[in-house]
Amino acid sequence: MAIFTDPINEYADFAPGDAEWLHLLVGDWQLIADLAFADLALWLPTPDGSYVALAHVRPSTTHTVFHSDFVGERIRADLLPLADAARRSQVIERSSESDWTTEMAMRVEAVPMVRNGRTLAVLTSHMDLSSSRMPSRLELTYRQCAYDLLHMGTLGLWPDFASPTGSRRGAPRVGDGLIRLDAEGIVEYASPNGVSAFRRLGDVESLEGRSLAEITTALLKDRRMVDETLPLVVTGRMPWRTELESRGVTLSLRAIPLRNQHERFGALVLCRDVSELRRREMELVTKDATIREIHHRVKNNLQTVAALLRMQSRRMVSEEAKQGLEQAMRRVATIAMVHETLSQGLAQNVDFDELIGRQFRLSAEVASESQTVATQRSGEFGELPSEFATPLALVINELVTNAVEHGLKGRKGNVWLTARRGNGGNGREQLRVTVEDDGVGLADTQGGEGLGLQIVRTLVTSELGGTIEWTSREGGGTRVGIELNLDPQRLR
Repeated sequence: MAIFTDPINEYADFAPGDAEWLHLLVGDWQLIADLAFADLALWLPTPDGSYVALAHVRPSTTHTVFHSDFVGERIRADLLPLADAARRSQVIERSSESDWTTEMAMRVEAVPMVRNGRTLAVLTSHMDLSSSRMPSRLELTYRQCAYDLLHMGTLGLWPDFASPTGSRRGAPRVGDGLIRLDAEGIVEYASPNGVSAFRRLGDVESLEGRSLAEITTALLKDRRMVDETLPLVVTGRMPWRTELESRGVTLSLRAIPLRNQHERFGALVLCRDVSELRRREMELVTKDATIREIHHRVKNNLQTVAALLRMQSRRMVSEEAKQGLEQAMRRVATIAMVHETLSQGLAQNVDFDELIGRQFRLSAEVASESQTVATQRSGEFGELPSEFATPLALVINELVTNAVEHGLKGRKGNVWLTARRGNGGNGREQLRVTVEDDGVGLADTQGGEGLGLQIVRTLVTSELGGTIEWTSREGGGTRVGIELNLDPQRLR
């Protein structure tokens, strides 16, 4: 939004809230362009007596009259007198027929956007009349609605800070359906799409001449719970959004009260059938819940397997067999911990720092039955995809266990875990992990390695696509360094 904000910061002498008010206007003026069947441009006065274009919007209900973008440019000489007149008078000014060119008959209106008695900017409306015909009732009603909203802009009554500012997903638009109400909430006009929307809800009569509040009450007579904002929306009293659901059909409703200096004289209600959108959202929620439940059940099953391995190890007479089952139990428990993390969120990514923080301490404690081992962790792993987190957790578990059981060999010592994320030499993000101990060191890690180190080497090179290196640690002990490529293509 630099093109929008930079001129304001450079030229404007705005009071608190003025810039935000213009942002609200630009955020919602597609409504005006569609109702007016016209392009809209917003012009900010400059100290040299000219204007600079802050924003431009094209209508979706007709063709545009400006195919090129002029945002950031100065106003044309032929528009300058009209913009000046509107700025001074603070009323809507319209061009005369003498201003029409031979190429195009265009009606131009200049609308001063006034807040707290000050003209902050001038909005120009450009409507092509060269292909005009006898306007229909819909077009006449739309243009009147656009005029009423623009007139409210000259009074500082629109846009309204009380208007919805949250997500616009599913928000109704002019083409989805428009209903105009009088001050009492009686329908003065309903567009064909608006009538069709309420027919899908079950109302088969004409909407015009009836109270929209009574119509919705009849449609919801069998509902026990109703959104408390609904009465204020369907009567047009507040500029809010709500939803109306009946017979499996969901309508999104948005009300825009119409006011003058003295009173509220009517309202616009935009409506949109969002049944399919809500159904898809519900499917996504259901799928997310199903995925979380699957992870939860996998975690429970893996914990059951780990418990069975533990029971079996207690019955073994051979010490070697008992240790083998206990190591298998720890590996299964590590995978279960990843699925437990996945079962608690919607994303398929794992907060690996939280996961490995628990796993790191647990691995050292389980492996150190008779000695005191201190663990220290530094750096951040960040979020990792589940298909990356599971093998990496297993690798770290094996390396920590190996450091305690073989590096320290029953003596008191320390194990360090360090993680660093950054850009590698190939421009891709890389993760560097080191596991260190201050034990006796490993004499020959390249040959005669046990099952645990074989698992580590296989997971790092095959599953994670990385490299691993064993070196002596300065000051004694062993340092194991792992470099992993976080290329998203490899993580799909």
